[in-house]
Order: sequence, then structure tokens, then C-alpha cells
Amino acid sequence: MIESAILIKQGAEARIYTAPFLTRTAIIKERFSKTYRHPTLDKKLTARRVTQEARCLFKCRKSGVDTPVLYFVNTENSTICMEFIQGMIIKDLLISDNEYIQNKEKQDELAEKIGIALAKVHAVDVIHGDLTTSNLMLRESNLSLVIIDFGLSYVSSLPEDKAVDLYVLEKAFLSTHPNSEEMFANILEYYQKNYKASQGILSKLAEVRLRGRKRSMVG
Repeated sequence: MIESAILIKQGAEARIYTAPFLTRTAIIKERFSKTYRHPTLDKKLTARRVTQEARCLFKCRKSGVDTPVLYFVNTENSTICMEFIQGMIIKDLLISDNEYIQNKEKQDELAEKIGIALAKVHAVDVIHGDLTTSNLMLRESNLSLVIIDFGLSYVSSLPEDKAVDLYVLEKAFLSTHPNSEEMFANILEYYQKNYKASQGILSKLAEVRLRGRKRSMVG
């Protein structure tokens, strides 16, 4: 299947391709081997990482989070085949679309979608690991909020891990989208309203922020 695929992106951990799958277009994510590791160990660790990503993706989708549909997983060649999402990346939307930049109502609608989706992810103890506005999309067909790229995801019930997940997204908002403090505050408000266990996580978030500021001051 890789032979007929088109490479669209390459990161530090994987190559991303588009390829035909039955009657539709699919995304194929291929994790490549790390040459500095022993081949046997590398194969074992890569297979575990592929399996973990697929499980987190499936767990979130089962809980009602809109994620790419999983088509198949092949641990032998370290690939995951999943749905190709037709839509707009939130990062691009907030940078280029004046309707979202200037319209408070539109921003609040988006904040609600993000907050509810994150609440559902954390409610099933999935930590995304790389929450940025590049990994959030709106489906073209129904404007549903889609979370993508679970490559660094793992399972944890610790409030600290969930707080760090939120902190990563907050840093992404503030560094990429100027004057987005109010929007992120709204995201946390919807997160809290839709997740009963959120209070302890938000308390941890305050601690994580403080540690982040101290590190910035130290340099």
C-alpha cells in the first residue's frame, strides 16, 4: 500500500502519506526505525508505540470524541491506516479567517467544542501528549471538532499529566495566536463544566504554570 502512497509530511517519528483505501482516500502513518537502537529492541518499541497510539485513538472515538476512523494497524511494518479528514486546521483558521479572529460568538463556539472534546479525552484517561492548534480540525461536512495525531499519546489517570496536556495547549495558543487568553479561558470553562474530575486538574494546571514561569525566569 505504501508503494502507491504519496508522502505529504515527515516528522521526527513518522512519515505521513495519503493513499487510496477501498473507495476513499486514507492517511497512512509509518513510524520509521531508530538506527541508534538495537534492531530487535527498536522493532519491539516501535510496535508498542504503534499499538499504544491506535488504542488511544480508538478509546477516544469510543467515548464520543471525533477522531479519524481507524481502518487497520500493522505492527510488522509499523503503520496505521486511518481516515483522511476533509476540513480546516484550527491553527490556519485562527490565523487566516477574519470571521473567527474578530467574532466573539464564533470564538466561543469553537472554545466550547474544544473544551468538551478535551473533557471527553481526559475522562477516559487518555493523555494526547501534543495538544496544539495544528492537531485540532473542523470537519468540512458538519464543523465537528476533530482531534488528530495521537503519536505521543498514552493512558494515565494522574491529574498532573492531564494538567500538562492542557498547559501544552495553552502555550500553543499564546505563542501562535496573540490575544487568545480569553478564548483559552473559555476552553477551560467548558472543560470544567463537562468533566466532573476537572477541579483537581485545574489546580495542578496552576502549579504547572508556576513552574513554567520559574523556568522562564531562570532561562
